[in-house]
Amino acid sequence: MLMQPISRRLFFRLALAAIFLAFVASSRSVVQAAEKKLTIKLATLAPTGTSYHKSLLAMREKWKQATDSAVDLNVYADGKLGGESDMVNLMGINSVQAALLTAVGMAEIEPAVTGLQSMPMMFHNLAEVDYVGEKMQPMLEKRLLAKGFVVLFWVDSGWVRFFSKRPLQTPDDLRKMKLFSWAGNTAQVEIYKEGRFNPVAIETADILPSLQTGLIDAVPMPPFFALAGQMDSRAPHMLELNWAPLVGAAVVTKKAWEKIPESARAALLKSSAEAGKEIKARGRAESDESVAAMQKRGLTVHKVAPEVELEWRKAAETLNPLIRGKIVPPEIFDEVQRLLKEFRAGRK
Repeated sequence: MLMQPISRRLFFRLALAAIFLAFVASSRSVVQAAEKKLTIKLATLAPTGTSYHKSLLAMREKWKQATDSAVDLNVYADGKLGGESDMVNLMGINSVQAALLTAVGMAEIEPAVTGLQSMPMMFHNLAEVDYVGEKMQPMLEKRLLAKGFVVLFWVDSGWVRFFSKRPLQTPDDLRKMKLFSWAGNTAQVEIYKEGRFNPVAIETADILPSLQTGLIDAVPMPPFFALAGQMDSRAPHMLELNWAPLVGAAVVTKKAWEKIPESARAALLKSSAEAGKEIKARGRAESDESVAAMQKRGLTVHKVAPEVELEWRKAAETLNPLIRGKIVPPEIFDEVQRLLKEFRAGRK
């Protein structure tokens, strides 16, 4: 039987209504999925394309897999969101939820972290760095959690070395140069001055142009970062002296962390720890590799004779009593020294 005209109109109306209801339901499910998805922005000074950056991107993929894409970790490298002080401030207002920071940035959250890095020539080798870190990190993590931050992993990049525009051998040579100091760290500037050095406080993003313009003449930096930032193009001399380790951590705000389903957190911490181990291992290995690469580009490496190293130790010994209390909390400073004595006695 042929369909009557009025029935045909009714059929099309019903069809259109069904299509409309399906569209609304689909849109609602998309909105609900978007609402369930959690985006965590992670800021870092690590340059794009470096092993640090690649490890963070690999961690991002593991987070996606572990949460069925419910958590999206966006990595902002190259200091695009500012220096470490800016990163900490951005986490405070929830514009950024995570960051990979050195001890300098971490100290803005919890000053006790400075005990892992901020004492020149206190550590004699990386085994000591590992021992003190393993002993102190649980306590530091509790303090950071009390201040609203969860530690994802700890890391270091090997030793900080001095890169300079002119040959540099002794502490007196360095005193004749304008030395980079972290912007915002007024205590460090004051201590350097008391040690008769000439610090200039600037952001890390301004190091290369400042070397070019002569605002600074020398910069303490791990070779890996010097290579990535092409510091050797403006500071073609490196003193092979283990001044201090560069230690840091990746942290996420407790507020953002608690939005992640509790059932997924253990897997995320596991993949984070793997990323930290990878970054640490590669950072240490790439230190020597970076020096070799820069030597091919013209970097001059200045070895340190035993008597010259003794001069540097004496210079460090004049700085460390000033650092105790002004940069490193006294009880933390003393605990690091106690742990080092304990470790060295065990090695003997």
